[in-house]
Amino acid sequence: MRKTVVIDVVGLSKSVIGEHTPFLQKYIAERHLTTIEPVLPAVTTSVQSTYLTGKWPAENGIVGNGWYDRVDSEIKFWKQSNKLVIGDKIWDKAKHEDPSFTSANMFWWYNMYSTADYAVTPRPQYLADGRKAPDCYSQPAELRDTLQEKLGQFPLFQFWGPGANIKSTQWIADASMINDDLHNPTLTTIYLPHLDYCLQKFGPDFTKIQKELQEIDTVLKQLIEFYQAKNAEIIILSEYGIAPVNNPVHLNRLFRENGLLQIRIENGLELLDAGASKAFVVADHQIAHIYINDSSVTEQVTALLKNVKGVELVLDRAAQKKHHIDHERAGDIVVVADEKSWFTYYFWLNDAVAPDYARCVDIHKKPGYDPVEMFMTSKARAAYKLARKLAGFRYVMDVIPLDATLVKGSHGRANVADEYKAILITDEVETNVQPTDVFDIIWKSLQK
Repeated sequence: MRKTVVIDVVGLSKSVIGEHTPFLQKYIAERHLTTIEPVLPAVTTSVQSTYLTGKWPAENGIVGNGWYDRVDSEIKFWKQSNKLVIGDKIWDKAKHEDPSFTSANMFWWYNMYSTADYAVTPRPQYLADGRKAPDCYSQPAELRDTLQEKLGQFPLFQFWGPGANIKSTQWIADASMINDDLHNPTLTTIYLPHLDYCLQKFGPDFTKIQKELQEIDTVLKQLIEFYQAKNAEIIILSEYGIAPVNNPVHLNRLFRENGLLQIRIENGLELLDAGASKAFVVADHQIAHIYINDSSVTEQVTALLKNVKGVELVLDRAAQKKHHIDHERAGDIVVVADEKSWFTYYFWLNDAVAPDYARCVDIHKKPGYDPVEMFMTSKARAAYKLARKLAGFRYVMDVIPLDATLVKGSHGRANVADEYKAILITDEVETNVQPTDVFDIIWKSLQK
């Protein structure tokens, strides 16, 4: 099989390619760029799983970055086991056809316990005293040690949160090249998250994101020239583009005001009790899953949602089928925002009683996605908290604001303008590309 590398540049769309990405612009001029029609939802895990299985979320089960586990009665985001993704991945098909085939998955999600030969993914250490230490997980296990010996500790706090920057993307790129030199996998999939940060913070505003565009352009130059020297087929793609937004929609607050949420008080702060609620919302960028525990409120919930400014689609089970998201993990109702709106997870009505995790970067405790984690209340407060940490005192890094209007870019909906769609850059012309077609495009590259 032909050596192939698939580089996933998160947030890359026609809207941001131009004078600030000179290398990429020149590279595209000699090849072919087309858009990929969006998955619903157009979010990281759903899109990646669709690309790698060739199956829609209704079949592969990845209906979002998180969902409500009806058995555990818990909302779970950013789980990591590849066993959650139903169906064979492209490397399974390739290995079946050619036993000598090998694959490396460098930071695409659901990257633990997969059948890929080499894998690296973020995996912090959760220490007994409550601290979270930067680290990563690899298959085989010793690959982690080799990479961190050469590159230093994986920069987890530059991978997400207010400190997110080019360091994490550069580390991933360097690790991919080191792994290639060590093992020469037939297929490598690489995840470059850098544009996700600035585009969600500022939207496609060149006055604020040109530095980040130049940085990702430099990393792409390094990777592309490296793989060209190895005579590899190179596929560049993205999962979604990020469009400007200005309207955060607080559906859980609406449900609470209408007697649908159950709130639990702990240490004077409020927590959402999903299992005891009549209905609640799991927000994920521009889509939200509505789970209904009490079927008698279904009509009330539907009526409420249809009257919310910022909600474009209200999908019951029959409508979900038309959008390829009708899986048992999906909400009883799925709602999609309009082009200028996105959904928060916020359920409290008074910031004074917001849960302690609300002001922290805590992607696993929050019952929904929170892009406000990329902002900071003040650098002075963060410095004070860091000083307490270094001095050995107990501390909570509660430096995240509770102002959803800060967020200026979002994604997730399928009905988007062409300039904000995911893109595909290949040597050959591809047209009318559906997200499930990406599997076949990668397969065709391997067969050359």
